[in-house]
Amino acid sequence: MANAEHKGLIARWLEGKERSEDYARSTLPTNRWSLFWDILKGRLGKLILINLLVLVTFAPIVAILIFRYISIIANGAVGPFGSGLGVGYPVIPEISGAAELLLMRIDNVYYALLLPAAFIAALGLSGGMYIIRNMLWTEGIFFANDFLRGIRRNYWNVLESTLILTVLFYVTASMSDLANLYVVLGAKGYGWFIAGKVAGYIILALALLVCLWMISLGVNYKQGPWALFRNAFIMTIATFPQTVFFAAIALLPVILLISDVMWLMAFGIVWLLLLGFSHAMLVWMDFSQWAFDKFVNPKLANAPIGRGLYKKDGRKDGDASVSASIEESKAMAEYRRMIVAQGKSKLVSRPIKPIDDGMEVYQLPESFSRDDLRRLKESKAAIEEDVKAYEEEHKDEEKYVEYNRQFEEREKALREEDEGKKKKKVRPPKMLNKRK
Repeated sequence: MANAEHKGLIARWLEGKERSEDYARSTLPTNRWSLFWDILKGRLGKLILINLLVLVTFAPIVAILIFRYISIIANGAVGPFGSGLGVGYPVIPEISGAAELLLMRIDNVYYALLLPAAFIAALGLSGGMYIIRNMLWTEGIFFANDFLRGIRRNYWNVLESTLILTVLFYVTASMSDLANLYVVLGAKGYGWFIAGKVAGYIILALALLVCLWMISLGVNYKQGPWALFRNAFIMTIATFPQTVFFAAIALLPVILLISDVMWLMAFGIVWLLLLGFSHAMLVWMDFSQWAFDKFVNPKLANAPIGRGLYKKDGRKDGDASVSASIEESKAMAEYRRMIVAQGKSKLVSRPIKPIDDGMEVYQLPESFSRDDLRRLKESKAAIEEDVKAYEEEHKDEEKYVEYNRQFEEREKALREEDEGKKKKKVRPPKMLNKRK
């Protein structure tokens, strides 16, 4: 190998270290953390566009929540508990539980509307998750085509998870409003409703984690509805601490949005509008790929591990871990057969003398004699002898020997394969059925 070129200070300063092969290789993502930051820095524009598309599909849910808030404010201003004339006008002698009953009725209407809105939100999640997955696999992305392809492939899996989460949210909210009403009214046994409220929120939080796993599993693997739910539950329990941590990081914009601090709420709104959904999908899918490489892919046949990551030698981990059955596929065997059929490359299998050695063919003048023809023939013969001498001198170099060895091994393997196919397999004779 030739020695590396040593450049001066000014040349290195003008070119920058980014032009160095070692530097470029060192910046390739070799783990999930570096892959996350690499996508976040290098494809920020695509992430913003994905966020915009997903935000459009979540517009009905956002509108429902806004109208619910407006309805609560409006009814609170005109209701009997909000008037300035005593306890209200017209006079109602007992208003205990009126506010809680009104809130329960409003929630029943608006939270029920979240069910059809989940059908629309599933469109954006299925398309956006598919593009994010392709980014993590470092595949080429055709934005519109991949978004539509993700909807066609993953919509029903994503819809299953969104409907489960929406129904549980509706039941939990109804249980919470009913518990608040019974506590204010002082009904007997209201403690059971409080326990049901607490249990509902715990189940809802667990269902959120399971639904996140259902989405990532549905995007990566082909599964039925029950198998998808079962495997998602298993992944949630198996990686519970990591799942809670990365789910909190992924849903950080929503957590800021529901906080009571105004500047955090404002920051959460801006984050959600620009990059909130893309951030959540990127964080969760990146973590999911790590979990799949650790728990799922090693148990599946022909499943690449570490897809999208690079080793220090520049190869993708997923490519290096492909099983031997994939490496010996029909396409690869056909490619090797084509290489052998074309024969050894004369430019690679033997040394070729450079043309800048000063030797030239004798040029005939316009009017030449027999002596000029003799000199031309001698110059050609001298060049041929020099080329042969150069080839004989350098034929034992490693690159030529290694190429010829690999070619002969490939040729021998294909010849043995062809001979094995020609041999007929000996089959045992078929047994005749005896008649009674």
